[in-house]
Parts: sequence; C-alpha cells; structure tokens
Amino acid sequence: MNDNKTTGEQIEPTVRLTQYSRGAGCGCKIAPKVLEEILKNSKVAFTESNLLVGNNNNDDAAVYDIGNGKAIISTTDFFMPIVDDAFDFGRIASANAISDVYAMGGKPLMAVAILGWPVEKLSNTLAQQVLEGARIICKEAGIPLAGGHSIDTAEPMFGLAVTGMVDIQNLKKNNTALEGDYLFLTKPIGVGILATAQKRELISNDDAAFMIKQMSHLNKIGELLGSISGVTAITDVTGFGLLGHLIEMAEGANLSAELYYSDLPIISSAKEYLAQRIVPDATYRNWNSYSEKVSFEKGVNVMEAFSILPDPQTNGGLLFTVSKHAMEDVIILLEKSGYAEHIKPIGQMINKREKVIEVKI
Repeated sequence: MNDNKTTGEQIEPTVRLTQYSRGAGCGCKIAPKVLEEILKNSKVAFTESNLLVGNNNNDDAAVYDIGNGKAIISTTDFFMPIVDDAFDFGRIASANAISDVYAMGGKPLMAVAILGWPVEKLSNTLAQQVLEGARIICKEAGIPLAGGHSIDTAEPMFGLAVTGMVDIQNLKKNNTALEGDYLFLTKPIGVGILATAQKRELISNDDAAFMIKQMSHLNKIGELLGSISGVTAITDVTGFGLLGHLIEMAEGANLSAELYYSDLPIISSAKEYLAQRIVPDATYRNWNSYSEKVSFEKGVNVMEAFSILPDPQTNGGLLFTVSKHAMEDVIILLEKSGYAEHIKPIGQMINKREKVIEVKI
C-alpha cells in the first residue's frame, strides 16, 4: 500500500483521521447518565403551542407546526472521525445527521455544515474532502448543502444541521409505542466493534468496506414508514446502542419490551472481533447507565449480549414499532425497499414490568 497520495502537484502523506480524535462517530456521545444530569434542568414543558416535539423528551429532532397540516423538522448532529478517510467521514457524518429527519417520518429539505478543523495539524485539502463527501450524501438525499459554519478546533469534527418537513398525520415520535406492538430494526448492529477494530488496525478490508457502506447508507425508508398509520413509533439507533434507544422508547411509552436475542441482526464478524476483546469504551459507559434496567432469560449469552446490545452505532438502523394489523403492509414495504433480511420482528412491547427490557433467547 502506498503511504502517500497525490493531490494536484503536491504529494501529501496518508493521514488516518481516527488517530486525531479521542472518540469515534456516535461513540463520542456523552454517557447517558452524565447527559441526564446535564439536561435535568433544561427539560421543560412546552411553552409554544406549535412546538409538537421539543426538549421535554428524548426524541430525535424538534418539530414545529407551520399550519395546513405540515410541520418543520429541525435537527443537528456532529462527531469526530469514525473512519480514516476524509471523504468517507463526510459521507457518514452527513447520513447520520439526515437520519434524524427520517426517524420522524419526514422528508429532508436542506442542510448546513458544522465543521471543526485543527488547521495546524490537518490540511485544508482533507477538510475539502470531508465537505465533498457531505455534498454527495446530500445529493443522494435530494437536498442542497446550503451553507455552514467552521471553527479551528483541537480535534476534527463534522456534521450537519438539517431541516425537514412532514405531514403531521405522518409524524412519528419515539415515545408513542403501544402494548403488543412488534419491534423491527433495519440494520444489523455491531459497527462500533468494527470501528474499534479499525482504529486498532486489526480490521479486514472486507469488514472495513462493509462498515463504511452501512454507516453511509441513508435511512430513507423512514419517510415511507411514516405514511403507515400502524407504525406507531420510530427512532434511529446511534451512540447509546440498541439497548439505550429501546429503553428510551419503552420508558417514553410507559411500557417494557421483550427483546428476542436470537432474532437480532448482528454483524457476524463483530463476534470475531469480540473474541479478540475489541470493545468500544462507549459500550462500557452505556452498560453502566442501563444495566439495572435489563434482565436476561436463562440461556442468553450474557457476556456476548453485554458487548452487543450497548454497542454504539453510527447511523444505525431505524428501530420502530408496528401494530399487529399493519404487519403485512410493513413487511411488504421492507421487502420492496431492499430490507428482506429485516422482516422478522426482534421483540415486542409489553406492559410495564420491574425491568424495562427483558432479553429473551
């Protein structure tokens, strides 16, 4: 492998962006318990009647009623590099930010960039490549990258502020699941483990390619799911892992959830890296925040589940609940949209129990 790459007339040494950041992707998130402490005085009741979704819960974006049955969606998301290539970093960070709009059942309209760059450590050319990756993803989403803001920072970071729109009747929240609803997930989990293997230079080329493809894949299906009334709640799985985001969904609806561990879509190679004790630091932070809310049925591989369920995802799949009467419509949509591997429910919402999540075999 060539250690240099040519840019114009200059030869620039190959740079591994992940070596310039402490965190990686959505694993940069502040630990759930710490975040709860920070936000405890900022979650207030709605003071504006048109604000349909605000900061009084843990939803994916803010939503504002603009009349005529329409609402504006507003969100922002940014993080430090989870991959070494600048172009791919821009793509992944952008797809992750846009996902919040899809998680509300909405359609993105435009985005503006948020760039923090250590200008004395990393070249302007690399920053340009990050922005080019963002433009490519925005084009794929059918929206303009309409502007942005940049600052000189100690570590590289990038993301987007995204504006979207939704028909209010199609708006999906993360706290509106109903007892008896089935749980679905549109991407396999385990990319946090793969990203850690990459940072340690232990990942295979095939696994690295798979990881990048998954993290840069837009969750466009969220807009289509929003149009199905029997889809009762949606969220996207990111830095708190499947476990954390399911807990938010269950607690928000005053329910518990059964999770069928053997039916979870898990990246097969993630288990191989686990055997090498490759686990993101954020996994431990997540588990420490949520462990007291989880029970395991006898027979579940608890040691493996401990590393899989709280694994921080970056631009992970959509986690959504479906009423029994809408199951057929959802399965047809998933199959037609290229998600045939994800038509089996991974759990079910149940009445509130002592534990928020009951992990079954």
